[in-house]
Amino acid sequence: MNPIVKGLIRAASILAIVCVTPAVAQEVAPAHTAAVKRIMESVAYKTAIGALQADHERWVKEVIQITEIPAPPFKEQVRAAAYRDMLKAHGLVDVEIDAEGNAMGLRKGFGGGGLVVVSAHLDTVFPEGTNVTVKREGSRLNAPGVGDDSAGLATLLSLVRAMDAAGVKTKSDILFVGDVGEEGLGDLRGMRHLFTKGKYKDQIKYFFSLDGSSTTRISNCGVGSKRYRVTFNGPGGHSYGAFGLVNPMVAMSQAVVEFYKIQTPARPKTTYSASVVGGGTSVNAIPNSVWMEFDMRSDDAKELDRLEKRFLAIVNQAVETENFARSTREGPVSADIKLVGDRPAGRTSESQEIVQLATATFLAHGSKPTYECGSTDSNMAMSLGIPAITIPRVGKGDRGHSLDEWMDTEFESNHLVKSIGLTTILAVAEAQ
Repeated sequence: MNPIVKGLIRAASILAIVCVTPAVAQEVAPAHTAAVKRIMESVAYKTAIGALQADHERWVKEVIQITEIPAPPFKEQVRAAAYRDMLKAHGLVDVEIDAEGNAMGLRKGFGGGGLVVVSAHLDTVFPEGTNVTVKREGSRLNAPGVGDDSAGLATLLSLVRAMDAAGVKTKSDILFVGDVGEEGLGDLRGMRHLFTKGKYKDQIKYFFSLDGSSTTRISNCGVGSKRYRVTFNGPGGHSYGAFGLVNPMVAMSQAVVEFYKIQTPARPKTTYSASVVGGGTSVNAIPNSVWMEFDMRSDDAKELDRLEKRFLAIVNQAVETENFARSTREGPVSADIKLVGDRPAGRTSESQEIVQLATATFLAHGSKPTYECGSTDSNMAMSLGIPAITIPRVGKGDRGHSLDEWMDTEFESNHLVKSIGLTTILAVAEAQ
């Protein structure tokens, strides 16, 4: 694999779900506990749970099927078309691929509840040519992208089938979405379109993302990020004959040194990284161009903004310093600063109904949930003030964004995850 591509994948991997120290869930209001209890005691719900149990092997097969359809960054079209057809087979209406490439279908409610969106992302971090053949070892499936987010896409389909098998009726319409551009440089483009340009943009009341491997995690905090590629340019020249001319690599190096002097708070957790680098032509040449990618992250928009402004000032100061220190007779050093990623931060308060109902659901299923921060499709909704959470797609898995990614297909933890997902969605969509 090309080393630059490998570097971009490493850089993209930081946009996976990122957990900080979790907060243990608080007690929920009695009304929310009662709402979940009512749903779980209904005949329709019990029928739906039975359908989930019977659906397990089909779910496993669909995880494999989806995984083996390549979906490289910005090239999710083949998987999107296949997923659209899978959605059509489930009795949804208005099934389509929108202008940005999201595959979606609507499950109509009986009216008055607003629109609930349930999503899982189509794209992976892996470039074209990556071998995505799934290998099975006991109950484990191994393949790039098998968990993130093929399992989420398959879990979404399983939830739709369970609702249909039981004839569940909800007050809210539920839009099921396989979205594009969640990973890395995709920069949430699928969600941006859905919330700001798509035909449902002004209708969405609640949002769920199916992402991550856990039986306890509620991600109600969205870690925002700013990502830059900075190209430092200069006149270049022979390392001996042109010695004394400005060198763009010196400016870049100085920027990195000063960048790493920035003090950031532990709470809200705010981080930064100089991550990928390239440029130059020869060991005996002053480079005329070098570049580096930088990542900054925080779950607080104000802290992220403060860090970004300091970073930009550092880059400009590094350029000025190099132009002052060495000769510019053949031209000065300059910096071409490009924003390549802008993922908004956000938070859904623990007091919001969607979090309260999710918490009540986890507890009702015997799982003590934690509130955690992550970087997922939910960020977009949170940044717009729309209540949103990310809930697990699968019970056990690890090594996401690596070639040896795996997930476990054993029944118990995955049935728990799907049962929690079903119950929470039905509670928020006001199932009758």
